[in-house]
Amino acid sequence: MKALFDASGEVLVVTGGARGIGAALARGYAAAGGTSIVLDVTPAEELDGIDGIEQYAIDVSDRAAVHTAVQKVVADHRRVDALVAGAAVQPRTPVSETSPEEWRRTLSVNLDGVLWSCQAVLPHMRERRSGAILVFASGLAHMGRAEASAYAASKGALIPFAKSLAAEVADDRIRVNTVLPGVIDTPQFRAANPTGGEREHWERTTGIGTPEDVVGPLLFLLSDAATMTGSTLTRDRAFSTSTEGVTP
Repeated sequence: MKALFDASGEVLVVTGGARGIGAALARGYAAAGGTSIVLDVTPAEELDGIDGIEQYAIDVSDRAAVHTAVQKVVADHRRVDALVAGAAVQPRTPVSETSPEEWRRTLSVNLDGVLWSCQAVLPHMRERRSGAILVFASGLAHMGRAEASAYAASKGALIPFAKSLAAEVADDRIRVNTVLPGVIDTPQFRAANPTGGEREHWERTTGIGTPEDVVGPLLFLLSDAATMTGSTLTRDRAFSTSTEGVTP
């Protein structure tokens, strides 16, 4: 069985969409006929000029900026069908050395940014009684990791947040689900794990996936085939879409 996705006429807002999984999703959604609105603090040149992709330079921790951007999207396109809240920062600092500024910055992007994004799109989804929201958590939410306390704490908080929001908006026919994308070779992962240690562990065991590996599951959860809400999809152990190096 082959899955084909059709997003014709629909609009996706993806935060943190200039790189990594977000950028791969923006391209995949546009290729399926939809319009991808990328909100990121630094837009990506490689996304410029791609039909179906628009970029806004937005810091998601700035509530007013997020709301203004979404209002413009609705004014231009008359709808928002989906939100993927993927913007995050991932510092690596021991607890004893974590500054108040770094702690608050991590939570303001990883938690506050999700809240502001949801608040911005919900009125428009409620008006149409339709919509899909995806929140990114992480395996570190339940495993933890040395020097990643702020990131792990923020991702752990998002799981009950998404389940609670799903219960709030169920009557509006808005679906809210959480994705744990697994270990993916993104710029953020490379910056947090430049050499040795964690990178070598994953390369020896389950492998390190590509951003494109996550696009199919995300498109499924955004589609009308995904009839669940308040659920968590995990890719802690997952196949790559590439068969390179695989022995038949």
